Amino acid sequence: MNAFKSLFKQTFIYGLATVLPRMLSFLLVPLYTSEAVLANPAEYGTVSVIFSYFVLFNVILAYGMETAFFRFFNKEDDKAKVVSTATMSLVISSISFFVIALLFQNQIANAINIDVKYIKLVIWILLLDALVIIPFAWLRANEKPMRYAIIKLLNVVINIGLNLFFLLALKNLAQTSGLFQGIYKLNFEISYIFIANLVASAVTLLAMLSFYTKIKYQFDKHLWKQMLRYAFPVLIAGVAFSINETFDRILLKELLPADVAESEIGMYSACYKLALFMTLFATAYRLGIEPYFFSHAKTKNPQKNYANILEFFVAFGSIILLAVVVFADVLKPFIIRSEAYWEAMWIVPIILLANFCLGIYHNLSVWYKITDRTRFGAYISVVGAIVTLVINFVFIEAYSYKASAVATLVAYATMMVLSFYFGRKYYPIPYNLKKIGLYLLISISFSMLSFYKYRGVYIAGIAMLIVFLGLVILLEKNQLKKVLKR
Repeated sequence: MNAFKSLFKQTFIYGLATVLPRMLSFLLVPLYTSEAVLANPAEYGTVSVIFSYFVLFNVILAYGMETAFFRFFNKEDDKAKVVSTATMSLVISSISFFVIALLFQNQIANAINIDVKYIKLVIWILLLDALVIIPFAWLRANEKPMRYAIIKLLNVVINIGLNLFFLLALKNLAQTSGLFQGIYKLNFEISYIFIANLVASAVTLLAMLSFYTKIKYQFDKHLWKQMLRYAFPVLIAGVAFSINETFDRILLKELLPADVAESEIGMYSACYKLALFMTLFATAYRLGIEPYFFSHAKTKNPQKNYANILEFFVAFGSIILLAVVVFADVLKPFIIRSEAYWEAMWIVPIILLANFCLGIYHNLSVWYKITDRTRFGAYISVVGAIVTLVINFVFIEAYSYKASAVATLVAYATMMVLSFYFGRKYYPIPYNLKKIGLYLLISISFSMLSFYKYRGVYIAGIAMLIVFLGLVILLEKNQLKKVLKR
C-alpha cells in the first residue's frame, strides 16, 4: 500500500504538471474561438492542422528515446552513461533536423500547403521542445516531480500571458502608444499564436540548461545501439499514435472540398477539446505509473498491483466520461465561445470514449514495456493507424468529421483489445474483468442515453451520474479506505 501512496502522490504532481500544459490548449480555445480573434472556424482550422504536424514531428524527433531512457536508466548500473548517451543522441539529431528543415523550409511549405512564415516558427519550436525531452525524463526518473511541475507551469504561464497580450491587448496598446506600434501587425493572429509558443519553449529550455552543465559527456556506442533497438518500435508506435490522434485533421483538409475543409476542421477541433478532461486524466495517470511500472517490475507479485491500478483507472475514468457527457452542453459556451463551432458537438461522447479506451490501452501496455517486447506496441499502434486511415479515407467524403470521430474510437478500442489479448499470453495480470466490464458497460450506456436520447434533460442525466457514483463507492469503498488511511 505504501507503493500506492507513492504512486498517487506522484500521479497528482505529474498530473498537475501535465494538466497545465494540456490545459493550455483547452484554456485558449475560448480565446481563439471568440469573435475578436478567430471568429471564422476556417482560421482555427488552419491552426489545428499546423498543430497536427507538431504532434507528428515531436514524435519523430523524440524517436522513442524517452522510453528507452527510462528502461535503461533503471536497468544499467552506470546511470550517468545512460543519461549522457541519450542526451548527446537527441542533441545531435535535433540540431541536424533543424538545419535541414530551415534549408528546405520553402519546399516543406509547398508540400503541405502551409504558409512558410508559419513553417519557420514551427521548426524553431520543434528544436527547442526536442532539447528538453531528456532533461524532463531525467527529472521524472529521479522522482523530482516538484521541479518538473514548476517548469511546466512556467511554460504555461508565459504561453497564456503572451497569447492574451498579442491577441487581446496589443491592438489597443498600439493605438495609444507608439512603443507597441512596431510589433503590432494587422491579421497576424495565427503568427502571434506560434510566437507565444516559441517564447515559452525558449524559456523552458533556459530553465533546464543546468541539466546540460551537470552531466558527464560520454557517448557509449554499444549502449546507444541497444537503446535505439529498444526505441525503434516505440518510434513506430508513436508515429502510428500521432496518426490516430491528429492525422484526421490533415485528411479532412485533403479529402473535403476546399471551400468547406478548414471550417469543418475548425468546428471538429474545437468540439474535440471537450474530450480533454479525459485526455488530461489519462495522461496524468500514465506519467505517474510509467516509472512505477519499471521500478516495481522486480518486486514480489507486481501483477496484483498492476491489476488494481487498472481497476482504479477504469472507475475514475468512467465517472469522468459520464460527468462530461451529462454536462457537455453546459460546458460548451464557456469553452467554445462562438456558436459557429457548435455544429460538431455530436462528436463529444465518441471522442471522450475513444480517449478512455486509449487510457486503458496505456495501462494495459505495461506487459510489453517491462518484458522488452516493445515491438508489440508498434504492431498494435500500426493496426490502430491502419484502422484510422481506412475509415477516414472511405467515409470522410460522406460523413466529414463524424467519420473521423468514429475512426478514432474504433482505432483505440481495437488497440485496447489487442493489448489485452497479447498481454494475457506473455505477461498474465489478474485483472478483475467482471468489475471493469461492469463499470464500462454502465458508464457507456448511461453516457449514450444521456447525450443522444435525454440531451438537455438534466434530471435524467444527473440521476444516472448519482447512481453510477453510488455503485463505484459501494464497490471500491474498502480500497478507498485503505488509501485514505495511509
